[in-house]
Amino acid sequence: MAANGKTALITGGGKNIGRACALGLAEDGFNVVINGSSDKAACDGVAKEAAKFGVKTLVIMGDVGEASECKRIADEAIKAFGAVDALLNNAALRPNKPFLEMSDADWDRVINVDMNAAIWLSRACLPGMVKKGWGRIVNFAGMNAIHGHAGRAPVSVAKHGIWGLSKALAMEFGPKGITTNTISPGPIAPDVEEKNASAEARAATLARVPLGRFGKPVEVAAAARLLVSEAGAYINGQMIAVNGGGAT
Repeated sequence: MAANGKTALITGGGKNIGRACALGLAEDGFNVVINGSSDKAACDGVAKEAAKFGVKTLVIMGDVGEASECKRIADEAIKAFGAVDALLNNAALRPNKPFLEMSDADWDRVINVDMNAAIWLSRACLPGMVKKGWGRIVNFAGMNAIHGHAGRAPVSVAKHGIWGLSKALAMEFGPKGITTNTISPGPIAPDVEEKNASAEARAATLARVPLGRFGKPVEVAAAARLLVSEAGAYINGQMIAVNGGGAT
């Protein structure tokens, strides 16, 4: 599909869900800006694949856990394409560590990457969306935002915050033609948790999924593609769970 004149910025765009979103939006005609923090080769690979759809691509490496880096990433994307029309805040950390063993630095790092990055990037991209009278923000939460998770207190806090941010921005910027929504993926393969978990742990996870299997990144990307499309223009302030039916 030829470029539609719009540009999407995807954080954590080099692998898994981020990669699937970047490729899906490229197929839909979006120019794509792919952000990653460390694996440039992976991001370059996604950009090369996305370009096959006839769109423009740009890789911007940077740590979204730093406010100054978020501003730089957004500024570079806006300089290259004029605006960021669709912002997908996908990058996240999900460390397992007992609450009483977490240092302030441990806590702050997760909060910055999993929640504050979405705040910083939204703040940088929204003025251009407001000027155009059109924009899409898609934040990624996860089941930690619904159920909580032992050993992941900062992740649960951050993902609850992401959900709240989406609802607040939906109310404030909906009148300006900008929708903000949250996607909550369930257990998705390939995933670090799935690869590192024991057979027993994987079986226990799947026992809570009515569909009886791990999800695929493209299935999460399908929800993102809907939310940024014209067909999804009336969906605002919602959390869409892509989880096979309710896994924790």
